[in-house]
Amino acid sequence: MLNTSDSLPANDAPPRAEVDWVAKVPEVTLLFWIIKIAATTLGETGGDALSMSLGLGYLASTGIFAAVFALAVAAQIRATRFHPALYWTTIIATTTVGTTLADFADRSLGIGYAGGSTLLLALLVASLVAWKRTMGSVAVDTVRTPRAEVFYWVTIMYSQTLGTALGDWTADTAGLGYTGGALVFSGLLALVVLAWWRTRVSRTLLFWLAFVLTRPLGAVVGDWLDKPVAAGGLALSRLGASAALLAFIVALLVLFRQRPAQRAH
Repeated sequence: MLNTSDSLPANDAPPRAEVDWVAKVPEVTLLFWIIKIAATTLGETGGDALSMSLGLGYLASTGIFAAVFALAVAAQIRATRFHPALYWTTIIATTTVGTTLADFADRSLGIGYAGGSTLLLALLVASLVAWKRTMGSVAVDTVRTPRAEVFYWVTIMYSQTLGTALGDWTADTAGLGYTGGALVFSGLLALVVLAWWRTRVSRTLLFWLAFVLTRPLGAVVGDWLDKPVAAGGLALSRLGASAALLAFIVALLVLFRQRPAQRAH
């Protein structure tokens, strides 16, 4: 990330907060993005499994997932070090509540995909602006206080909900279908990666662009897995697809070690 710590005069010891700080968010690597895409896909299939397959509806499902999200965030904030399982549980909670919340707003309230996407984009931008003005930076490597963590998780929740609405709007309203939507968002992510390697655009900006874009990619891939064949999907069981995605994420966490984010110097 771009933020750097202030230089210290010679012979001066760093402040205690700088010494004691331990990141509770993971280092952003290729593994991070693979798990993120799998988690967002799981959010789509898992959210649909509860609201549709089990028949609880969007509002009740949103309430259940919101409670899980609140508990996970509270545990994450109370933790004293980085726990990969806890972190990704919280991420998955944001994707599931984002799925059912976006579906409730778009379908039950009749806002529509375009209206829902616009509203959620405004909330996401407002969250980032408030975070920047309050904490001075929205870079992941500066998430080191409870207040910053609250901003971090609220922003992620908005981004996940926005991603669901964007994915549905692209696949359904724009008529691109699930395959077309996946190609669009994969292409946009490729452009972000290219900008990361070839330009000097803010790494913090590129991170959040990539973070937002992985969610609609996961949304259209999730819909492609469980929607009927007549609608362009594979008609897989939502519960089965969710279980397979969860097993894949767990396997990655067991097989590969994730390090906490390092402070930029």
